[in-house]
Amino acid sequence: MKKPTDFHPILDFLRGLNLHNEKAWFEPHRPAYEEARAGFEVFIDSLIDELRTSDNLQGLTARECITRIYRDIRFSRDKSPYHTNLSAIIAPGGKKSAHQGYYVSIQPGDQSLIAGGLYMPSPEQINRFRQAVDHHSEAFRAITENKPFFETFGKIEGERLKTAPKGYDRSHPEIELLQLKQVTALHYFPDPQVLAADFPEKAVRVCRAMKPFLEYLEQVVGG
Repeated sequence: MKKPTDFHPILDFLRGLNLHNEKAWFEPHRPAYEEARAGFEVFIDSLIDELRTSDNLQGLTARECITRIYRDIRFSRDKSPYHTNLSAIIAPGGKKSAHQGYYVSIQPGDQSLIAGGLYMPSPEQINRFRQAVDHHSEAFRAITENKPFFETFGKIEGERLKTAPKGYDRSHPEIELLQLKQVTALHYFPDPQVLAADFPEKAVRVCRAMKPFLEYLEQVVGG
């Protein structure tokens, strides 16, 4: 892996942005933003390099994966113009990919994370997931209850229905999985871990622990 990014200026800039989420603060601090984004880009490129062969990421660059810091506020009550994190979606094709991928976010306050799964699934996708669980839940549980996965991510997270989804009985043995409206795996990194020299290696290990979960979703649900 390439020389690790210094995350101190990244977290410092984002802390300031969190306190002053307005253009009047951002523009004078644009050089600090550019430095933070450049460091994040180096980190994402290094992460892609480590995952390239196993995850079919040939030709992919960080610039294709990093999301905009500018928020779309057209339909939001929150008119804060900027995201207070730096994030990327590492998947074949980058952030606009239809494939399952790794969501990587750096955010101060111990909120940095690597996540993946069905965060905003279409009705068709969540239905296909439920059908797969209904027919053969053992395949999903073999992945999510596997020791390396469970120790890294814990239980699958996401919003859930209060009752059984249409077409399923409340007494179904896998009702807890069937009630999920989101199917996500998340691993958080406290700020000291992000600032540590071995953070890039830890990030790679987290992604590799998530890979079977993403492969399962790709197979039964698609992107």
